[in-house]
Amino acid sequence: MTFELPPLNYEYDSLEPFIDKTTMQIHHNKHHKAYTDKFNVALENQKELQEKKVEEILSDLDSLPKKIKQTIINNGGGYYNHSFFWTILKKDTPLNQKSKIAKELNSTFGGFDTFKEQFSKAATTLFGSGWVWLVLNKENQLEIIQTKNQDCPLSQGKFPLLCLDVWEHAYYLKYQNKRPEYIEAFFNVINWEKVHEYFLSTKK
Repeated sequence: MTFELPPLNYEYDSLEPFIDKTTMQIHHNKHHKAYTDKFNVALENQKELQEKKVEEILSDLDSLPKKIKQTIINNGGGYYNHSFFWTILKKDTPLNQKSKIAKELNSTFGGFDTFKEQFSKAATTLFGSGWVWLVLNKENQLEIIQTKNQDCPLSQGKFPLLCLDVWEHAYYLKYQNKRPEYIEAFFNVINWEKVHEYFLSTKK
């Protein structure tokens, strides 16, 4: 099985003006493609791993051969994280305050504004490159977490619902060093319908 770069289900310019077309093109066609290609190279001669889904691989890092474990974390994580990220981006899909995910956000964080504040703080304060996630943890509760580089929540037994890429390649063309402005813009392109779908499929 060869992992393929997943196509976007929207045009590169469809997130303008919040995320620009050029950044989306480079991010998807260059960065994500590079992770995909290197992931496939790492799996060469690994027939057992080739037959697994990426989610299975990243959920059981201890079973990986030592010589390729870090390469899988880096590139398998990069492949999965980006694949997930694209799915939760869309303009004009605000949070339905009557939805189950909205009620869970209110219950866990005390309201959407508090959730946004905490998520934004986690994204702003993450040192270096990485991701910020809203996940469902092992206790079946919502949690905001940071992961470094291309580490994935699945490797911690946590299920992603929402994420933000805070590697500089995700925003530097438009926002330069102004990461907080990029984070604020991100809240205009969250596909809350998709987040809700993930929540319903994951919540036990």
